[in-house]
Amino acid sequence: MSNHLNFFIDGKWVAPVATATLDVIDPSTEEAYTKISVGSKADVNRAVAAAKAAFPAFSQTSKAERLKLLKRILEVYNERYEDIAQAVSQEMGAPITWAREAQAWAGRAHMESTIKALEDYEFGEKRGTTMVVKEPIGVCALITPWNWPLNQIVCKVAPAIAAGCTVVLKPSEIAPISGIVFSEVMEAAGTPKGVYNMVNGTGPDVGQVMAGHPDVDMVSFTGSTRAGIIVAKTAAETVKRVAQELGGKSANIVLPDADFEEAVRQGVNACFGNSGQSCDAPTRMLVPAARHDEALTIAKKAAEAHKVGDPRSEETKLGPVVSNIQFDKIQRLIEAGISEGATLVTGGPGRPEHLNRGYYVRPTVFGHVTPGMTIEKEEIFGPVLSVISYNDDDDAVKIANDTVYGLAAYVQSKDIEHARTVSGRLRAGQVSINYPEWDTFAPFGGYKQSGNGREYADWAIHDFLEIKGIIGYGA
Repeated sequence: MSNHLNFFIDGKWVAPVATATLDVIDPSTEEAYTKISVGSKADVNRAVAAAKAAFPAFSQTSKAERLKLLKRILEVYNERYEDIAQAVSQEMGAPITWAREAQAWAGRAHMESTIKALEDYEFGEKRGTTMVVKEPIGVCALITPWNWPLNQIVCKVAPAIAAGCTVVLKPSEIAPISGIVFSEVMEAAGTPKGVYNMVNGTGPDVGQVMAGHPDVDMVSFTGSTRAGIIVAKTAAETVKRVAQELGGKSANIVLPDADFEEAVRQGVNACFGNSGQSCDAPTRMLVPAARHDEALTIAKKAAEAHKVGDPRSEETKLGPVVSNIQFDKIQRLIEAGISEGATLVTGGPGRPEHLNRGYYVRPTVFGHVTPGMTIEKEEIFGPVLSVISYNDDDDAVKIANDTVYGLAAYVQSKDIEHARTVSGRLRAGQVSINYPEWDTFAPFGGYKQSGNGREYADWAIHDFLEIKGIIGYGA
């Protein structure tokens, strides 16, 4: 509890300027279990000033020095691994096994991939007598979401430090405790003062102030498209760089030559992972029209195999969604699916029958969903799958691309050339063929209203750098 009400600024834990607090809710019980302080403009100013003061020296550190720091951060992260997993499990309701094997793991994996990328990264190259150098952009405001706390914190903080930037982090106020533990990791690793700073608070009170701060050189934001637009507009006043990873409504095309039963089953599992709270979740399953009912039978069985319950149990597969606001939104969208004529295959409104409290959602599958339905267009962010028919490859690609989003897409086929051809036609920043393992070296980011910029490994390091040409540098 010692640091829950404090911020980490200029190498030490400090009390906020004001004394406003916010309850942190355990979504499995709907009860508050701790409080955090809510930051203000004055707290942001302190944190940005610390980062600005630290930048001149840290930006001149060698790659070897930054590698040493990142490796030490990784070492301490691993020492606090169980604390991180427990924090994520309680703050967002992630089943403890998932919190360990996916949520906490993601932070570690991104740190490891950033270290490897930095080892191989070249910050300068000669072009004739011109030297092109890549330099840290400056003070970076990092605004992260609640659904993958450590994934998003580490895949912003690690590359920013790798590049030589200094940072101010605002974790989600809905799931803030893992961010506090991460800040303790940064302190214990001996991060130079001012290089890493953390202020808790709301989007309007802290995030928006960071985005508009004249001494912030870049904003990296992950969250909803609606909030991303506000961040971009605010940042535009000072013409700073903005990298954004926003919403998604990803299509999963099951081609006729796929292993159909396995493709549908895994598609359900991929959609429901993290209780459906992933921006790249394959929430629209496209299947050949002639096999639609077969797909529904498979999907129903797969969905009903998901055990919903207490996130503290190692047997639980699906925990609650994160908040009452999120629960109500999902219920509204499930009701919209029913009222607009989609076939409710399994699940539906309300909690699972054996649960009477907690923000638990019934794993839900809709069939005969058609383009234009609310559940086909809107990002639901819950364990809700829409199954849609297509006639041929052209029709599947048209449906898949008919969205304002473009974060991810999925293609299933036993013919790899067929899958590659279809993948090349999809307007998305990342396409996965046949449910591959998570690749933390692959670029991650969106087309269209899913954002701009790319995260993970060297792609992320690049986003935190400026390019300078020194003409006449010489041979």
